[in-house]
Amino acid sequence: MTYNQSTWTMNIIVRSLLYLAQSLQDYLDERGEDLYGSRKVNLPETELYVIYTGERVSRPEEVSLTEEFFENKKSAIEVKVKILYGTVNPDKTEGEDIVGQYVLFTKVYNEQIRQHRRTAKAVAETIRICKDRDILKEYLATREKEVITMIMSLYDQDRIMKIHVESEKRIAAEKAAREEKEASIRRMLRDGTIPAEKIASYMGVSVEEVREVEAGMLQEV
Repeated sequence: MTYNQSTWTMNIIVRSLLYLAQSLQDYLDERGEDLYGSRKVNLPETELYVIYTGERVSRPEEVSLTEEFFENKKSAIEVKVKILYGTVNPDKTEGEDIVGQYVLFTKVYNEQIRQHRRTAKAVAETIRICKDRDILKEYLATREKEVITMIMSLYDQDRIMKIHVESEKRIAAEKAAREEKEASIRRMLRDGTIPAEKIASYMGVSVEEVREVEAGMLQEV
């Protein structure tokens, strides 16, 4: 199982593991294998590859989950991912080896993202163009569904990350707003002439919240 990576991160090991789990689930479902039955299911021999297309001085041939995440401690999970470093002649398509064709595929894919953003149309156009140009044509003819699943799973990961970043920003903004509001309440309480009720009304909080801030100030004394 292979996918492309242009930005170096050891998280490619975890992403490969998740992709492997999903691919094995699809494999078993397609063959009607029963994971909950007493008969042992049939699994294919599996190797994990990542084609790295970015620039990097250090080029390990393989990365390991236990080595990178658990400091080589014994773990119930071990994943080893082989890294391929793709180079390609941009003026040539025919005669490229499988790695070169894969790199060409990612170049077409990135161009379609620029045109159609991260949409199903970008995926469909990538596959159509690559078939027309004989880029991974045989592979796409038999594994198109798998390719679509892989790409869409990467979309999901990007979407989850975007949601996470937006959530972190929102939480940080809310925290900053609360801290600023509390600082304003403290300043008014220190003035000593403004009743708690007026502070609460002005700041848009309950009188109880003002009293809590006041109690906290008294504890600090």
